[in-house]
Amino acid sequence: MEYVLVYAVGGLLYALLELLWRGWTHWCMVLCGGACFTLMYLIGLLGIPLGRKWLLCAAAITAVEFFTGCLVNLRLGWGVWDYSALPFNLLGQICPHFVLLWLALSVPGLELCRILRQMLR
Repeated sequence: MEYVLVYAVGGLLYALLELLWRGWTHWCMVLCGGACFTLMYLIGLLGIPLGRKWLLCAAAITAVEFFTGCLVNLRLGWGVWDYSALPFNLLGQICPHFVLLWLALSVPGLELCRILRQMLR
């Protein structure tokens, strides 16, 4: 039950961030966000320095975004996002600009994971 709640919280927060950032979201981003936040929650359990956790979270989120983008944008053609106009993008699905954003959001995200863990255990 703990991970179902973490997934739901992450999915809703991700959708909220998208609504605030670009004014709209897509239902698949709730699923993507749930997966990202659950991975962050698990990374938070690792016995490694906090800075490495932030980097690992950014890498995990970027990987989930890339996989999701390849599926929903390239394979299914839904056009949820396209970073093709941004420099150094990979297939228009990920780019350094958003990797840095995920890194910055990993700082408060891991703290939220810690608070949730305390509440749920």
